Amino acid sequence: MNILLTIVALLIVLGIVVFVHELGHFLAARWAGVRVDTFSIGFGPAIVKWHDKHGTLWKIACLPLGGYVSIYGQEDMFNRKKYADLPADKKRGHYLSAPAWKQFIIIAAGVTMNFILAWVIYTSLFMFQPRLVGNSQLPVVGQVIQESIAFNAGIKPGDTIVRIDDAKISNWGDLILAKELAASRDADVMIVRGDKLVNVKLSPSERWGMIADGSKKADPARQNLFRAMYSGARKTYYESKTLVVVLKQIITGERSSKQLGSFITIAEYSGRAMLAGFFTLLSLIALLSVNLAVINLLPLPVLDGGYLLILIIEAITRRKLQGRGMEIAIMVGWLLILALFALTMWNDLVRVFGLNG
Repeated sequence: MNILLTIVALLIVLGIVVFVHELGHFLAARWAGVRVDTFSIGFGPAIVKWHDKHGTLWKIACLPLGGYVSIYGQEDMFNRKKYADLPADKKRGHYLSAPAWKQFIIIAAGVTMNFILAWVIYTSLFMFQPRLVGNSQLPVVGQVIQESIAFNAGIKPGDTIVRIDDAKISNWGDLILAKELAASRDADVMIVRGDKLVNVKLSPSERWGMIADGSKKADPARQNLFRAMYSGARKTYYESKTLVVVLKQIITGERSSKQLGSFITIAEYSGRAMLAGFFTLLSLIALLSVNLAVINLLPLPVLDGGYLLILIIEAITRRKLQGRGMEIAIMVGWLLILALFALTMWNDLVRVFGLNG
């Protein structure tokens, strides 16, 4: 694959996803009357920069793998004495000058915008290119592996899976997600076999041993706006839920952490998506936007989810969390983020260069 194309595709995909996320924080802060000092796409020295009429420095930095908004006074969240000692004119536009509920909205606005972006893209795809987002593979079993979980439970080729536990199964993607959700327990599976309903129980396993019948597909039809909006929301929810399940399984050891990839993996997928066409690229942007939102909601102090959790705890206990304990928690959060970055980079280096992992 052309390296230049891959780099350009990565910058487009990450640029859009990160810009939308940071735009959420920016717009919410402006709405709340909080000053935004910097809006940066990328890190490091600025290639292009300018100030708007509100004094915000906008810049595109030389390392465009991410971005941030710098909100005036947000770093004082755990040092309220510093805020209290500020003169009145310095408190104007300060993050802590906004009530807690507005602070919550400022923090939550980034992931909210990412979910909205994904929903808008998926809605558009269901209207114009449903084959990219509507799983056309019907849940019909084509082959059952000998002595597998499914084989021993009595599942046969030609069976149609219609329900797993309480989840209705309409395509093979639904089946995979339901299987992941039942990873640590027995799953009750309802099957249509001819004109009969058959119920079987499948024990937890990494693979049940069923292969889809590739000939049983439905060509998804284009949807009108309102139906597409519903399907787009459902797709956004589905992708969010899938990532949550995957993360849970990695944390509990049910799934290998070697499946995690860094920006190198994102670059490869971005390049392939760009070659495949505009709508495929949009589909990848939507997926990454969901991923960024879900990961940012993890309850680590340096992520949006951590700050939201702190605000919730403060609201319940009516006490402000601050001091040395919070400084240590933030430091641990950064160490975990750096460890995750190192792990994903190592996984990609092992994969790309064939290093011994």
